[in-house]
Amino acid sequence: MQKIDTTSSPVRDPAKTDWDFVEVWIDPLLSPPYLLLLMGKPTGSCRVHDPSDGYKVVFSSPTYDEAQTWLLEDEYEPIEGRLASSDL
Repeated sequence: MQKIDTTSSPVRDPAKTDWDFVEVWIDPLLSPPYLLLLMGKPTGSCRVHDPSDGYKVVFSSPTYDEAQTWLLEDEYEPIEGRLASSDL
């Protein structure tokens, strides 16, 4: 009888993570609301990912403030809270 490995994916090494935090931003004027993810890197740079398009990077900036301004200009609003990579 052939055995099939059904174990889950290996646990990622937290020391090798390439992100520091993630925030969820929504466009509340759409129904259902459109979501984007703002991911901050340990270097201070940020990227905005579109989960509906294979997590494609739709904006990147050297600072959090620039990424936040870009989202606010497009009328996105942050969901309260931030998930830090160290929380996982």
